[in-house]
Amino acid sequence: MNDSRSLMALVLAFALLWIPLGQHDFLTQNWMKVGTFMAPFLVLVAASFSDRSRRLDARGVSLALLVAYIIHQFEEHWVDIYGRTYAFKPNLNEFLSGLLGHSDVQEFMSDTSVFVINTSLVWLVGALAIWRGSQHVFAALCMASIVVLNAISHIGAALIAGSYNPGLLTGVVLFLPVGIGAYVWLGRISKPPLMIIAASFAWGLIAHVLMISGVLALNRFDQLPESAYFAVLIAWSLVPAFAPWRRRSD
Repeated sequence: MNDSRSLMALVLAFALLWIPLGQHDFLTQNWMKVGTFMAPFLVLVAASFSDRSRRLDARGVSLALLVAYIIHQFEEHWVDIYGRTYAFKPNLNEFLSGLLGHSDVQEFMSDTSVFVINTSLVWLVGALAIWRGSQHVFAALCMASIVVLNAISHIGAALIAGSYNPGLLTGVVLFLPVGIGAYVWLGRISKPPLMIIAASFAWGLIAHVLMISGVLALNRFDQLPESAYFAVLIAWSLVPAFAPWRRRSD
């Protein structure tokens, strides 16, 4: 799978996702629905091409992490456990407003920001981790770090606010076991040096810092052009697949 044709297919897929072709109004509101219906097809394709005689490798782990994240995005951005739709953005805006001492709710997160964050730091990272999985376990480790750190952020926000936030349930019951299990399994089959494991976790931490600080700079303080913020997110999403660490995963 790790060849020029696969890369061209990925480039085309994300170009059709991001390049304005009249689809952006639809996608900024419905991207999580597209992901939900895409997940079973990802599993079907993986099953169709899998070699049943071989153990789960980094590509399979990356696919499992991506599908887990798509399930999480259903609760987080589509329908939460109370049946509320699109509840994450207003919940986050309310949380950040209270955390920063605002008496009224400020518009920190926009629909477009939510769309680009999730399609770059999740979908793009996951797709590239699958593409690079046979030779480049670092990308899969970074995908695992996003899963684990997102779960921790949901738990932390719930503890601070003293209430449920959209995505908390799947963050706890799905993300923690799947993310930690991915780290354990990748460590077992690939035996990456501790430095690479730590670097993947650091990548995930920096991704969250870029995400939140960029949202504040873009939508609250008007200190960052939208195109620059999105370019930073996409560039950071490319790092795991093209970092200099190469170690076979099987």
